[in-house]
Amino acid sequence: DICRNTLLFERVDDLTACLERIVRDPEVALGRVKNRLAFDYDPALSAGYRDVALNLCITSPYTISLGIDQHVCELQLILKDFAELKNAEGHKRYVELRN
Repeated sequence: DICRNTLLFERVDDLTACLERIVRDPEVALGRVKNRLAFDYDPALSAGYRDVALNLCITSPYTISLGIDQHVCELQLILKDFAELKNAEGHKRYVELRN
C-alpha cells in the first residue's frame, strides 16, 4: 500500500463512533470495507487478525486542487488489544495465509 494508516481504539464503541463519522463525512468517498470484526467473519481467514479496513478517497477542494482526489488510501481501525498482538511474526503468518 502506498498510503495506509492505522487508528487504535481502546473500546469497540470508540471504533464504531469513528467509523460512523467517516461514513457521514461528505469529503470521504468510501470504496471497499473489510469488516474483520463482524460476528460472521471467520478469523481463520486472517490468521486471527481482526480489524476494519477501509479503502477511501478524500475529495476536498484541497485534494482536488492537487489532483489527488482519486488517490485511494487504506485506513485500518483496530482495537488496541489486537494491535498489541500484531507483531512481525503475526503479520508474516497473515501474509503467508493470504498469498
